[in-house]
Amino acid sequence: MIKTILLSCALALTGYSSIAQAQLPSGKPSPAQQAMINRGYGMFIHFGINTFADVEWSDGTIPAEKYNPTQLDPDQWVRTARDAGFRYVLLITKHHDGFCLWDSKYTTYDVASSPVKTDVVRAVSDACKKYGLQFAIYYSLWDRHEPSYKSPDKQLYVNYMLHQLTELFTNYGNICELWLDGGWDRKPEEWGIEQVYQLVKKFNPNCAVSVNHTIVNEEGQRNFTLPSKMTEDNKYYFQYFPSDFRLWDPKLITRFDKKQYLHNGQSYYLPFEHTLCISNRWNWFEKSTQLPVRDLDELEELFYWCTDNNNCLVMNVPPDQTGRIREYQALAAIELGQRLGLSLKKPLPKNGRFISLQKTASASSVWHDKENIYAANAVNDGNLDSRWASSDTLASLEITLNPADAFNKISIFEYKDTKDLADGFSQARLPRIQAYAVDIQQNGHWDTIYLGDAPMGDCKVIRLPRRYQASRLRFRVTKATAPPSLYEISVIDMK
Repeated sequence: MIKTILLSCALALTGYSSIAQAQLPSGKPSPAQQAMINRGYGMFIHFGINTFADVEWSDGTIPAEKYNPTQLDPDQWVRTARDAGFRYVLLITKHHDGFCLWDSKYTTYDVASSPVKTDVVRAVSDACKKYGLQFAIYYSLWDRHEPSYKSPDKQLYVNYMLHQLTELFTNYGNICELWLDGGWDRKPEEWGIEQVYQLVKKFNPNCAVSVNHTIVNEEGQRNFTLPSKMTEDNKYYFQYFPSDFRLWDPKLITRFDKKQYLHNGQSYYLPFEHTLCISNRWNWFEKSTQLPVRDLDELEELFYWCTDNNNCLVMNVPPDQTGRIREYQALAAIELGQRLGLSLKKPLPKNGRFISLQKTASASSVWHDKENIYAANAVNDGNLDSRWASSDTLASLEITLNPADAFNKISIFEYKDTKDLADGFSQARLPRIQAYAVDIQQNGHWDTIYLGDAPMGDCKVIRLPRRYQASRLRFRVTKATAPPSLYEISVIDMK
């Protein structure tokens, strides 16, 4: 009871008010949302106690002494972000384990109790100012260390969060985004999201706020549809209200993503922020073992996909146990930015015109399923969660095109088998397709325009030195270790 009174008094002293900052029904972006859309592309930084234990999640019992970076260099992190063309940096300030990357007055489980006492939040915030980037923070709702979290009085822990967020929003300059996570561990109404939202908006009305797994199928229920299926306005509901944007880590939206979502019978505009790992192992915290990065072609196509239609992307580029981003990962991010021609002075680049989207598709074979979910038309439906799957090892697939539409690029995402890695979270992806060809039909005659004799990778981009027009495009698998499957084939005209 005493702790509750003290926290309430402290929050009153900071100017916290019980008068809520309202989120208004709208069919267009608010100033906070428009600022977020304009940013568009940020670097996610996962770093903390988990980095030093080779795990993705921990339970708050790893001693603070375990956190011990030998060459901590947040300036290098943000300098890398600048050089790679990111517009903002999104820093993990506290993950589910409860370990804080700043010296918080309300816990001893933080950097101040570790061998390396540098206030990482301040160092990253200062570096963002130095290099001209905006600063955003991730803060876990779920806290597996803080004692008040276990109290039957849920407001005790809400007060703890409000107090820590007051520290973050008053001591580290302008914060453009608050990314909240871990809401699955309690009922939505027990988190005090309204209190968090109004506190944040008091300090910065244009700070965008959201909670992971924002949207559900029914109001007051926790059943959900994947974001890539949310292709109708005013059909789905807030799980966490108020929120300024949608999160559903690590899922991708469809190319037909909609923006209007419901709460108490009213419609609200919500863009989507994607999350990706630069690692092709889907690890968020860097491991002691070096892990490969995604192919540049895949990173480029995913960038276009995720930033299309007024949505955003944050890509995770985590520091290792030394406290620095590994050079090969930094170079991959920078090379991607150079290929895309990213600049703070220019709008984010767009992919070309998709001329194959939702055109008629057919396949030589389809994996049998009662619901027909593996049919050929999954390869050009604008959805990276759906896929065509063959029942034969050698198979082909055709897409009808408009002969008047020219194209000079083909993008192919292959479905791969996965192998779980030792941390119980990350995965390796294993290809099925070993060799393949792409043909086009012109005037009733088929010509091969690409012949691949090696696995295509997670995303194969075929850039053609001349434009073609064709009535049909055919993808032929000539060698595979298992029945092939594709998420998407996109035939594109790049100007």
